[in-house]
Amino acid sequence: MALFLLDHGAGNVQSLANSIRKLGYEFSWISSPADFDKASVLIFPGQGAFHTAINCLTERGLLKPLYDYIQSGKPYFGICIGMQVLFASSAESPSTRGLGVIPCQIERFDDTTKPVPHMGWNNAEPIDPDSSSSEGVSSCNHYYFVHSYCARYDPEGSPEAARWAHSTTQYGQEVFMSTVRNGNVFGAQFHPEKSSVAGLTVIDTWIKQSLAGRAPAEPSRRIPRLPKPQDGFTKRIVACMDVRANDEGDLVVTKGDQYDVREKCPPSTSSLSSTTTVKTAGAVRNLGKPVALAARYFDSGADELCLLNITSFRHSPLQDQPMLAVVRAAAECVFVPLTIGGGIKDTVDPDGTKRTAVEVAGAYFRVGADKVSIGSEAVYAVEKLRAADGIPDGSSAIESISKVYGTQAVVVSIDPKRVYVDPATYDGPYKDELVHGPPDALENERGKAWWYQCTVSGGRETRPVSVVQLAQGSQTLGAGEIILNSIDRDGTGLGFDHGLIGLVKRAVTIPVVASSGAGTKEHFERVFVETDVEAALAAGIFHRREVGIQEIKSAARQAGISVRS
Repeated sequence: MALFLLDHGAGNVQSLANSIRKLGYEFSWISSPADFDKASVLIFPGQGAFHTAINCLTERGLLKPLYDYIQSGKPYFGICIGMQVLFASSAESPSTRGLGVIPCQIERFDDTTKPVPHMGWNNAEPIDPDSSSSEGVSSCNHYYFVHSYCARYDPEGSPEAARWAHSTTQYGQEVFMSTVRNGNVFGAQFHPEKSSVAGLTVIDTWIKQSLAGRAPAEPSRRIPRLPKPQDGFTKRIVACMDVRANDEGDLVVTKGDQYDVREKCPPSTSSLSSTTTVKTAGAVRNLGKPVALAARYFDSGADELCLLNITSFRHSPLQDQPMLAVVRAAAECVFVPLTIGGGIKDTVDPDGTKRTAVEVAGAYFRVGADKVSIGSEAVYAVEKLRAADGIPDGSSAIESISKVYGTQAVVVSIDPKRVYVDPATYDGPYKDELVHGPPDALENERGKAWWYQCTVSGGRETRPVSVVQLAQGSQTLGAGEIILNSIDRDGTGLGFDHGLIGLVKRAVTIPVVASSGAGTKEHFERVFVETDVEAALAAGIFHRREVGIQEIKSAARQAGISVRS
């Protein structure tokens, strides 16, 4: 029996390869149409837009051989886009025809009552929970989803398609097929390779049974599934690592206070004058090695990890980009989602070769990243969008990457700072975005009012864009998530800026990750309860072991907040 993986050419397939190696299996890659005849077991993983996957397969002459392989009766496992291409079509690209193995269309989630993409951890409920063909899927576990389009479970409206349902998941009040199974075909909308131990169990179970020679699965029963009062979606705890080279050239994880990453040295008396002191900057703050810390946070139960280029090599050309090696090594030992940020833009190699933002993002996806984060480039793109009366021209990194890989692959990291105004007299352009310090606020915020101005270059330069304008413009351009930092709260340990978070949450319909200011486990509990934000991120308190991830989750569960075990 020969296990093969199919790389459709767009998206992160390396993480599945890492998972299979960790489980101890050998495999080969499909590199030509003839390889389908050699394969006795096939997995098609990946992320990306529906039309991108179909077009890539067509251009490489792999679409028809893939269809013929599936029709041959040999075991097939499609992950995310590898599952969606089984369907007849997708609302993401109505004119693009899928394989048509499953007779219905992929639809877009309704974003009027919940954020879209569906991004995070949710459960999957098997149709036949007592069946021996569970494929390792258990309703007790959580799996990682990241998608804007789904196959709705509708036994009455689409009975033939519903017979493919193997498990279902609820997001908001919508129920969709999280896994499909019929005959020789199995598919998962979630990413098992990014679903920690639960996901590795699904992969291992399916491969083991397939290599042993599995019996074709019977169609599932069409069981009505009425939406429950509450879905199984959880709040995410994200560990973030700012990575840069120190003065010796070694890559380290660092952390700044208001973005200053050097250790503070006491002022020294100048020899030129007895009244003059000179402040000296110390070494780059070193809180550990990026891959070792990533592994530690995975073992500690982090739901997601961020690796961010900062300062020293964010402008390195793709040919000499040290973060590629960091992401590759981290993806080999971390089986939860990885976001990479910094330097995701058009660049030029030393030999003069121009690299587009899509190429840069693609390089990170191929070594194991799941999402890319865009910062300063997003500000400039939104400024351009606003100058064009809100009409996108397709030239920004956000647009080009989301077109190829889907909106769920693009995160915009926003760095706003407060601009204080007189609440009694201010009548400027941001009066509808003013935040007022409540009576129970920090003492220096009570009775004051401010709006949030966005910055670039690590907070060192302000731009004429407000946080609401940037958030809404980023969503228009195709961003699928926002990491919302706060220059004013960064490194303070005073808690998240709830006024800022609420302002942005009300302005967009995509997921928001709260960042900056966390100092205690109670800060996470408060931000989830008071702002309903989808995820919360921290860095320094994790690096310094001041607060543990499991401490946060335990406190959240006691407060009735759903988190992944």
